[in-house]
Amino acid sequence: MLLLLLPSAFLLVPWAGAGKIIGGREAKPHSRPYMARLSINHESGPTYCGGFLIRPDAVLSAAHCVAGKKKVNITVTLGAHNMKKEELSQQAFHVGYWVIHPNYSGDAFENDIMLLKGDSGGPLICNGKAHGIVSHGRKYCIFPKVFTKVSYFEPWIHKELRKFALQDEPDSPSSD
Repeated sequence: MLLLLLPSAFLLVPWAGAGKIIGGREAKPHSRPYMARLSINHESGPTYCGGFLIRPDAVLSAAHCVAGKKKVNITVTLGAHNMKKEELSQQAFHVGYWVIHPNYSGDAFENDIMLLKGDSGGPLICNGKAHGIVSHGRKYCIFPKVFTKVSYFEPWIHKELRKFALQDEPDSPSSD
């Protein structure tokens, strides 16, 4: 279920049980159209991460969601309010390409950011703008301690998005 969360309540505490959010409330259905769910299938089985749309064909999320995994297949779901139900608004896209920040460090969770491009994290939102990606916190901590600051990576994001645009351009006709 897509939830509007207070910035300090992004993590589920292990002892709270599945589906419990501390300090959050259910968002009005479809009021957060930029929210994305990443379904990541790999050799160890499926995992899920949050993310958010930054343009129609690109999603930002945390690098640790895919880093170090082999045979990764990612599907991004948009338009969902409740992932446990089929909704006409849900759209699923296969991710054709993604890039992990070149200085990502899994040991220290530094530069924990990746950019996904579909064939067609969860964010920290303040005043309607994305400011962070939930990165990590201690296992039994209610409040996350570390967010990846999106504005710091703005030059890298724009550089990678320009590469996406070049990939989408049709080959120019050859002149014989």
